[in-house]
Amino acid sequence: MTDRPGTIRTTRAERRPATVRVARWSAEHPWRAITLWIVLVAASLAAGQLAGMRSLADVDQGVGGSGHAAHALHDAGLEDASTEDVLVTAREGQRLDVTAARAAAKDVTERLAALSGITKIDRAVVAPDGSAVLVQATLAGDPATASDRVQPLLDATAATQRAFPQLRVEQVGGASLDDAINAQVGSDLSAAATISLPVTLAILLVAFGALLAAGVPVLLALSSVAAATGLSQLASHLIPDSGTTSSMILLIGMAVGVDYSLFYVRRAREERAAGRDTLSAVEIAAETSGHSVLVSGVAVIVSMLGLFVADQPVFSSLAAGAIFVVAVAVIGSLTVLPAFLVLLGPRIDRPRVPIVWRLSARADGRESRLWSAVLRGVLARPGRTLVVTVVALLALAAPALALKLQTGSAETLPRSIAEVRTLDRLAAAFPGEQTQHVVVVEAPASRASDVETSLAALERHVATDPLFAQGATGAAEVRASSDRTVHALALAAPFDPDSPSARQGLDELRDQLLPTYLDPVGGATWSVGGDTATNLDESRHLADHLPWVVAFVVLVTMVLMASIFRSVWLAVVTAVANLLSAGAAFGVLVLVFQHTWAEGLLDFRSTGAIISWIPLFTFAVLFGLSMDYHVFVVSRIREAAAAGLSTRDAVRAGVLRSAGTVTSAALIMVSVFAIFAALHMTEMKQLGVGLAAAVLVDALVVRTVLLPAAIALLGERVWWPGSLSRRAAPATDEVLELAGVRG
Repeated sequence: MTDRPGTIRTTRAERRPATVRVARWSAEHPWRAITLWIVLVAASLAAGQLAGMRSLADVDQGVGGSGHAAHALHDAGLEDASTEDVLVTAREGQRLDVTAARAAAKDVTERLAALSGITKIDRAVVAPDGSAVLVQATLAGDPATASDRVQPLLDATAATQRAFPQLRVEQVGGASLDDAINAQVGSDLSAAATISLPVTLAILLVAFGALLAAGVPVLLALSSVAAATGLSQLASHLIPDSGTTSSMILLIGMAVGVDYSLFYVRRAREERAAGRDTLSAVEIAAETSGHSVLVSGVAVIVSMLGLFVADQPVFSSLAAGAIFVVAVAVIGSLTVLPAFLVLLGPRIDRPRVPIVWRLSARADGRESRLWSAVLRGVLARPGRTLVVTVVALLALAAPALALKLQTGSAETLPRSIAEVRTLDRLAAAFPGEQTQHVVVVEAPASRASDVETSLAALERHVATDPLFAQGATGAAEVRASSDRTVHALALAAPFDPDSPSARQGLDELRDQLLPTYLDPVGGATWSVGGDTATNLDESRHLADHLPWVVAFVVLVTMVLMASIFRSVWLAVVTAVANLLSAGAAFGVLVLVFQHTWAEGLLDFRSTGAIISWIPLFTFAVLFGLSMDYHVFVVSRIREAAAAGLSTRDAVRAGVLRSAGTVTSAALIMVSVFAIFAALHMTEMKQLGVGLAAAVLVDALVVRTVLLPAAIALLGERVWWPGSLSRRAAPATDEVLELAGVRG
């Protein structure tokens, strides 16, 4: 047998695991495997580019009554037209020259009037306090595609700004704000990729001490992200893209792609250092680390499938993207990675980084003093350790009991976006009703007059209700579809959309007023939309579906662990450990983002709540990603136990032999997630902090303290109802070598 690619001697042997058979084929045909991988990545990207991206429309994101109202308005052509506001204010620290501001407003009005696609331009309005002048333009066409037509308006506003440099002339509206947010997300993703690559490479260089060994995992992760991005674009025609899916693909892809390769390469390198040839080292890595990669990949995918249980389009989009990138990373780790290892052979440890290589090589052959000391205490008193660890994790999770959710809004957007600052100035200069409840009634055209009469009576009633805007005249416009089967009435409320008063008004409208005024109209159905209804319906929808998502992910993970390791106790320990990690992550999220102490540190503005989709998505991702370390550590423990060691000795051998790899993998994941915590968008900050905290707790506490203590406490019962095929004891040097403890 030789290490040279293409001349490996094959022998007829007993049927090996699928991971070994795939690795061996790749090892025997390295160039073919690499070529097929390149074709897969290129084809995925090309298919995605040709198919294009289908984005999730705003109208399709709603749930409950507000979602029905949005669809009814859209189908009836009663959606509010897209508007853009041009705001003229004084420069910072100056008083507005109203005459000059009126001149600027006239200038921008003339420029806008010369453009096509604008249906109306309102007269300039001076703010009550004289601090601003406002011009509003209404765009023609579908509001959902207004962002495609807003650039000429932005150009006109910019031209007026150049003509009046002494003033501040700004534009904001739904379309321009969407464009600005998309530009910020794109900039953030580019920055995340630019920063994460050198950071990840630096950690791998410390772990391996050689450039090629560090570069291969990064190359595989990047190609996995590229392929998954293309596949996600293709799939968006079945599951529309949420707008944040690309962020999630980069986040998850870099983390799992590097981790999977790290597990595989590290084990192959250990076996070569023990004297095995390259092919044997690759086969052992495929049978051990490759199996762990396959199991953890399946676990992540299963956890992501749990997001479909939430029955929410945004979660479905995020789940699809995560499934694609994890599946591609697993395929790459099991196919092209063995090909690289065999093709490079011993050269994978070149070029070596001075000093770092010697430290890395020395660490490969020695036990970590730190983890050895930690394990000594854990295994000496496993019961006490388990209790203390569980109590500490519960204490960290306790703040999660005060978790508050809110949907993303202008309040959660970063002030680094110029349009968001303009929106703040607009709200300050023209204060008014904070929100609107939009009543939508569907009824036969023959009852249209009755519907209009009832809605007029409803509007007169709420004019004296303190939960709604006072001073109404009873002459609010009731809009009707062309066939008079759909009617809409907007009722203003002088509160913030997420305030208790706004929600109280919504509940009163739904539970009391609408039944009173519309029940007499035969055949009529109604729903309520607006920001308050949308936020409340989404929160209630998530609260209703959260138990089902948690139950699905936990139960399927337990079944997966029980079937792989044939142990009910390991399945239970896995579920409890993952739940504790998730609880700790949620506790950290609440401590950081529902309070103000970290605002300066992370550059955000606390709203006292967490964006609604973050906890559920974090839970599913965490349950999957934690299996990276869990399966890897448990596999090493089981491997040592099967080699003849007692349970406690097997725990010590398995944890110590995996501690370096787990620590390196955790550092990479935490680094990638921490980079996302430094981005501008609040969603990305919360996702990054939540996952970074979860991985840190999981790798440093759960897998190296709680898990060893639990297994040591259970002893031989941990493998029940299965059994291990142990070799004869006492353990010989051969058994110790098989266990990974080489003296």
